[in-house]
Order: sequence, then structure tokens, then C-alpha cells
Amino acid sequence: MREIKIFDTTLRDGEQAPGCSMHLKEKLEIALALERLNVDVIEAGFAISSKGDFDSVKSIAELIKNCTVASLARSVKKDIDAAYEAVKNAVSPRLHIFLATSPIHMQYKLKMSEDEVISKIEEMTKYAKHYISDVEFSAEDAMRSDSAFLAKAVSTAIRAGATVVNIPDTVGYASPREMSEMITYLRKNVENIDRATISVHCHNDLGLAVANSLAAVEAGADQVECTVNGLGERAGNAALEEVVMAINTRKNLYGGATRIETPEIYRTSKLVYNTLGLYAPINKAIVGTNAFAHEAGIHQHGVLQNRETYEIISPQSIGLPSNNMVFGKHSGKHAIEERLADLGHTLTKEEMEAFFESFKNLADKKKSINDADLEALLGHKISPFAEKEYKLDRFTVNSGNYVTSSAVVRLKYDEQLIEKVSIGDGPVDAAYRAVKKIVKAPEHSVDDYSIHSVTEGNDALGEVIVRIKCGDKVYTGRGLSTDVIEASIIAYINGINKLL
Repeated sequence: MREIKIFDTTLRDGEQAPGCSMHLKEKLEIALALERLNVDVIEAGFAISSKGDFDSVKSIAELIKNCTVASLARSVKKDIDAAYEAVKNAVSPRLHIFLATSPIHMQYKLKMSEDEVISKIEEMTKYAKHYISDVEFSAEDAMRSDSAFLAKAVSTAIRAGATVVNIPDTVGYASPREMSEMITYLRKNVENIDRATISVHCHNDLGLAVANSLAAVEAGADQVECTVNGLGERAGNAALEEVVMAINTRKNLYGGATRIETPEIYRTSKLVYNTLGLYAPINKAIVGTNAFAHEAGIHQHGVLQNRETYEIISPQSIGLPSNNMVFGKHSGKHAIEERLADLGHTLTKEEMEAFFESFKNLADKKKSINDADLEALLGHKISPFAEKEYKLDRFTVNSGNYVTSSAVVRLKYDEQLIEKVSIGDGPVDAAYRAVKKIVKAPEHSVDDYSIHSVTEGNDALGEVIVRIKCGDKVYTGRGLSTDVIEASIIAYINGINKLL
């Protein structure tokens, strides 16, 4: 069977989704998770877009050893120069250049004729090739391009040295039949197509990103560009976990398989959601809460007799643990460490010490701690920021339906304790106003606030997600506690530290 390559662009296209920006250390943690997942290519970012993006691409390129690391670049020399400088130290570097080929993009965005576009593709592909042998060319908005012109553009790129040619459905416009027909047309009409890998990059504006990607694979594409959890611009991209499990489940239909370590899927999905302060919709394919849940009696009966009656993939195949362990305040570090390993998490000695301290603090407040609690604690185990940051020391709130809410909050910063008091519209607002008096941060606002129960029961852990808007940027803060007011304050401080 042929190998279908998985090109992951979570750290580039996925991060472009509003509210999904990540700190460098968060990107590095996700890059390592993608390496464990065994993706073929990690698109680490758009190096020219900012110094932060350049630094993250460079850091990921130097960190990753078992995957190709790519940087996106426009078909402009300065973009390609920056991309090369960012990825040149990778074990396996790739330059990914793009230029639009659809009439609407050429006329209104590029203001270039067809001949000028073809000339630019040839010139810039050759320019990228003189740096690195592995060059990918993307024909932006390919699925709204004239098929004959697209074939000419693809042929030109391959002749100039492109090793991969990508056919993006940039605006999510295509149908699976159209995608299949386009890939088939290119395979028949591009005379040098055998010298390059055909790739697809599908957006989900009409909910067809995964279907279009699979149609392309069935028609002969050998690389799929996708993101963990389907994150990305607008409605997002093809979801990696859905594409991979569809191909691996129906190998005979698609005539190929991926090299993805599927038991890492659930862990990677949770990491990305946790990093961004998001949750999987309960009906999300593969990783949603209900993906393996059965409530209808006839379904339950069938599954008890033979799981394959209503489950075409097993929970274990994506890394969902088969049983749920319960721990308490008398549980030892070794038992916790072993359970974390069962859940797919390996911590360093220092990380384990910090995690076990958090576990003991929680065990003093909760009678029993289960896997969901451990996973939640793990997401909050280590701050990804500098040592000098604000931390919650203590707080007191006074609130009721006949009194004005007030809060006294004391924060610790660089060994100093700073305390302020404020009133507000409810205990959370009062606490946030007190924090604002302490922290010397740029003008900002709380754009969104949500609270989520991690487990069931009166002593359930509450996880608070706060989105802080400063100018045109959004920072996500997360807090975890059995006390929702404490979780709220921690989440706000976490977001403030990111802003700073």
C-alpha cells in the first residue's frame, strides 16, 4: 500500500484562528506532541510575519528530529530568505511557497496576468530551490482556478524544482466530486506530475474539508494538510484525527495508510484544546465525549455482544484509557506516576514533583480524584512563562443579592506581596478590578469568560477560561480549583501574565 503523508499545520494555519495564538513554550510542547504522533511534516509557522513567528519556527526546527519542519512563505524573496533562515538547522527542512492561481485572486489581489503568475512561480520556486532541495509549491485558491491554467502552473513549479505541489481549497468552495475530478485531471494532464507529491489543503467553510481531503486521496493525492481538531482560519481545516482514522479504518478503499501513531491522537487533541482554553464539542468525531458513548438500548445490547456492531474503531486505538482509576489523599507518587504513564504522559522528575504537590493540594479538598482530575491538573502543571510573574497568594470576597460585592486580593510578584481591595458587579468582577489595581498591564478588557466542570459531584474541579483582549490580540487564561472564584482569579492572572 502507498503511504499517505500527513502535513500538520496546527502551528501555522491553526494558530491563525481568532483567539488561538500560542506562547513559544506552548508551541514547543505541541511540536513535541506532533513528533510523538509521528506526522510527516510540521508546518511551524510563517517566518516573515513577525519576530515571534520567526523565533518559534527556528526553535521548532532545531528541536524536532523525526519530522520534516516547514515554514510558509509568499512568492517573495524576502519571505523565502526569512523562511530559510528559520528552518535551515532542521534535520529535514522544507520551504513552502505559495501564489494564487484563481482568476479572482490574480485580478484583484495580485493584479497580475496569467503569464506574469507563471513567470513568478518559476522564478520563486527556483529561488527557494537554491536554498533547500525540499520545496513545496501551493497554488492558492486552486479549486476556483481554470483547470488548464492550474495544470500549467503545477507543471512549471515541478520543472523549477518543486518536490511537492499542493492543491488547496482555500475558501472551502469545492465538493468531493470536484476535488476528485481536479486531482484526476492533473494526474492525466501534467506531464511531469510523477516527479512530485500531490498534496491537498482543504478548508471547512461548507463542512466538507475532511470529505474533500479523502476524495483527493482516493483520486491519487499522497499528502493531506490538516490540523489537530480541525482548527484554522474561519471554519477551520480538515481535522487530522478524522482524516487519519478514516484512512486507517478504510485502507482498502483509499489504497494507502498513514504512519501516524494513532494511540497518541486523544492525548494530542486534549493538549491542543487545553492550550487554547477550548473544549471538544460532545459530538466531535473521534475525540468528542460522545464519540464512544451508547445510550439507545438496542445499541448498548449490540455493543455488549460485540463492539463492532456499533463501533468501527475502538477507544483504545486513539489512546482513550480503557478503565478509570480513583485516587485519594493516601495515594503515593509512584501510583500516580504509573497512571499518568498509562494515560500517555511522561513527566520529568522536576515536573512530577510539581504535579504531585498539586495533586496533594487537591486531595485535601476532594474525597476522590479520577483520571479527568489528573488530566485537568496536568494541563495546569507548569507555567509556560518567565519566573517573574504574578501569582495568587490569597483572596477574600464578600457578596450577596442585597450587598455590593467586594474583594480583597493579594498577589505575589518577585517575592513582593501586593494587596488591593475593590468593589464590583458580583464577586468575580470585584476580584478582577482588584487585580487590575495591582498589575501594571496595558489597557485591556475581558472578552469572554466561561466555566466548565471537569468532573461530577459537589466537589468537582471547576476550570475557568478567560479571554483577555488587548488591541487586536486575544490572550487566553486558564484557572483550576474546586472553588470557582479562586479558579476565576487564577485564570485572569494567567491571562494577564501572557499579555505581559
